[in-house]
Amino acid sequence: MSKEKKDREPLFSIKNRRLLTNPLNKDNPITVQVLGICSALAVTAKLKPSFVMTLSVIFVMAMANVVISLLRNGVPPRIRIIVQLVVIASLVIIVDQFLKAFVFDVSKQLSVFVGLIITNCIIMGRLEAFAMSNKPWPAFLDGVGNAMGYGWILIVVGFFRELFGSGTLWGYQVVPEGFYNFGYEDNGFFILPPMALILVGIIIWFQRAKNRDLIEES
Repeated sequence: MSKEKKDREPLFSIKNRRLLTNPLNKDNPITVQVLGICSALAVTAKLKPSFVMTLSVIFVMAMANVVISLLRNGVPPRIRIIVQLVVIASLVIIVDQFLKAFVFDVSKQLSVFVGLIITNCIIMGRLEAFAMSNKPWPAFLDGVGNAMGYGWILIVVGFFRELFGSGTLWGYQVVPEGFYNFGYEDNGFFILPPMALILVGIIIWFQRAKNRDLIEES
């Protein structure tokens, strides 16, 4: 057996699986690394835009990590940030045009925030910290893992903001009409950006209560 075969790591080794699972919890980019908070505030008033933004970031981050990993040995250090921005911008344009073509209503709701994926500090951070020094497959897993870690926070926040702020989920009425007849009213505060920050704070508190090591590390 050749040395290359001995050194070849399984596609889903324990190390590679951690690249997918760690960002969902103890290395979460929003709740632990405190990155990407702006979009968590801006696009989570409804569940559907939150979900679409999650898919968009997964695509951009995963593909950007792979491309930068493939180019890492041929990019001069002086222009690596420029190259990273060009790669991200190209992928964001693809996502933006896809959304306008197939889910135009969501594209309008997301507005400029799709374009701001280009400057998302989570993506730039993973390109610089991981993709520039790792092979394409681990880079891909790292991109998907961190994007999912970012995305599940958006989806949870969007779920509660739409449910309590509008009485709907995915645009469909879920609070029974009888509730309103008995005096129930939607809480408009949930639609406002400060509520997103409060919900993220609650998630951080709950996560750190379950993972005491996060408190010790901080």
